[in-house]
Amino acid sequence: MISIHQLQKKYNKVTVLDIPQLSIMQGETVGIVGNNGAGKTTLFRSILDLIRPNQGEVLSKGVAVQNSDHWKSYTGSFLDESFLLDYLSAEELFTLTGSLYGQSEADIQMFYVQMSGIFNDEILGKRKYIRDFSKGNQKKVGIAAALIGKPEILILDEPFTNLDPSSQIRLKQMLHQINQETGMTLLISSHDLNHVTETCKRIVVIHKGEIVHDLETNETTLSQLENFFTLDQ
Repeated sequence: MISIHQLQKKYNKVTVLDIPQLSIMQGETVGIVGNNGAGKTTLFRSILDLIRPNQGEVLSKGVAVQNSDHWKSYTGSFLDESFLLDYLSAEELFTLTGSLYGQSEADIQMFYVQMSGIFNDEILGKRKYIRDFSKGNQKKVGIAAALIGKPEILILDEPFTNLDPSSQIRLKQMLHQINQETGMTLLISSHDLNHVTETCKRIVVIHKGEIVHDLETNETTLSQLENFFTLDQ
């Protein structure tokens, strides 16, 4: 589904990402973990062709992302608030985004029903701009907008940050259900080791721009990660 080859990114001659090889198969749920500045967001931005690497390439379905726009039709993402048109209401954003994917008004109304557990009566019908929502509710809007096109690949950067505990639990349940029902490929970065090991079946640890561990999630994964980050201090 996604293949990375000899990917390297430098800023001011400092290498911030150096990944010789990484493959993500269709339907995998992959958590990307690492400390601040490890290179997680740089990796996601490279996959989404938001930044160009100094060398190497990212392939989506065998095609380099920088040479084609086709991958955009089946890829949903939310990295931060810059992905939001915050001068719109939530409904306006969903209608606009849905129309780009050929969604009818009936489709969007059904989508609202599917998202009701996450929205928790805090998003729709509030008559205010997205910029006036709390950070947590902005994140809900962004994640929902990334899902409205029914993507084959979903990329989320720190999706649990700023969400209240109930919303975190509902989001984990929803992502698991969508993966089980549709086979959607999921990439999540997170500082929360508990959430990411509960959500993802594979964990990739990035340290100083390099992959240092690539683990299949099992009953010992959380303790392995805790030990690694404890020793890293």
